[in-house]
Formats: sequence, structure tokens, C-alpha cells
Amino acid sequence: MRKLVIASNNPGKLHEIGHLLEPLGLEVLPQSVFDISEVDEPYCTFIENALAKARHASRCSGLPALADDSGICVNALNGQPGIHSARYAGEPKSDERNNQKLIEALTHQSDHNAHYYCVMTLVRHVDDPQPIIADGSWHGQIIPQPRGNGGFGYDPHFYLPELGVTSAELPLEQKNKISHRSQALIRLVESIRQEMVK
Repeated sequence: MRKLVIASNNPGKLHEIGHLLEPLGLEVLPQSVFDISEVDEPYCTFIENALAKARHASRCSGLPALADDSGICVNALNGQPGIHSARYAGEPKSDERNNQKLIEALTHQSDHNAHYYCVMTLVRHVDDPQPIIADGSWHGQIIPQPRGNGGFGYDPHFYLPELGVTSAELPLEQKNKISHRSQALIRLVESIRQEMVK
């Protein structure tokens, strides 16, 4: 495995994943290089949606493919937006409208605890019966006023009490060490590394 396609068109996500995969020496290509369209995500779990995206990208590119499915799960909303995080406020996708809807939904809630969750899957080929799967969670709280200019999605409202900042206020290097996506990807990378030395 020397080349890998990432099943995403999200610039922020591609940057984070590409940065974390650099040490493996893999040639990492976004799915846009192959004109691969986004696939439907009809499932009710992160893992099923991530596998659907990885298999679709592998089928269209003929390469191993890595995909993630991630979102923010809010305690007071029974885990919502969850798998619907990217389209929480409907189409077209809009971080601003998603955040506005989330803040409105929490207006009369006392519990603002939430966590980002990410599942990473890697298929070596489209019909891979043993995909590599890893996950990660990142706990914090939702605050009503946005803070910071970094990150994407819900990051300006995702507050980390132990650090006193939002995810959007973290330098990328620090975020890449502690985020849900980095936790999942670090575990995935370790599995890939072990497989490469066999």
C-alpha cells in the first residue's frame, strides 16, 4: 500500500488527515483527483457511513481508501446532531446555520456537555472483508458565543474547560494531538504501520 485516496471533499478534514498521515510516507490523494462524487450516507451509525464512503472511493479509484464519519453529539439532545452534523440545518450545508440551529436548540437546556466522535475506516480494496477501523471521542461543552477563527464545523462553539479555549482557538498542531479525528487516526495509523512491517 503506497497510495491512498481520502474519501472526502472537506478541505479542513483533508488537511488534518493529510498532516497526520505524512510520517507513513504514503502518497495521499483526495477523492476529487478522481472526480469521485460524494456518496449517500443512509445509515444510522457512524461506522456504516464511514465504510460506505471508503468502499465507494475505492471502487471509483481502484486504490485503498480511507474515510471517516464524524459529528458532534450533544447530551441534552439525545446525541444529536450526531450523524446529521454536517447537514443539521438542511441543504446546502452551512457551518453558520448548523451552529445557529444548535445554539437555539440548547437555549432552554441546562446541560451543554457534548463530544465530538469520529470513526475512521480503511479498506485495502473495495471488497475488503477486514477493514481497519478505529474511533475517537473528544469531550467538551457547547457555548453560545463563537470564539476563535481556526477549525471548521462546530469548533467555534466547542469549549474545552480543561484548556479554557474553544477548538477554534487551538493551534492546528495542538488540535491534531487531542481531537477526536486525531485520536481515531493515530490508532488507525498504528494499525497500518503494523501491517506495513509484516
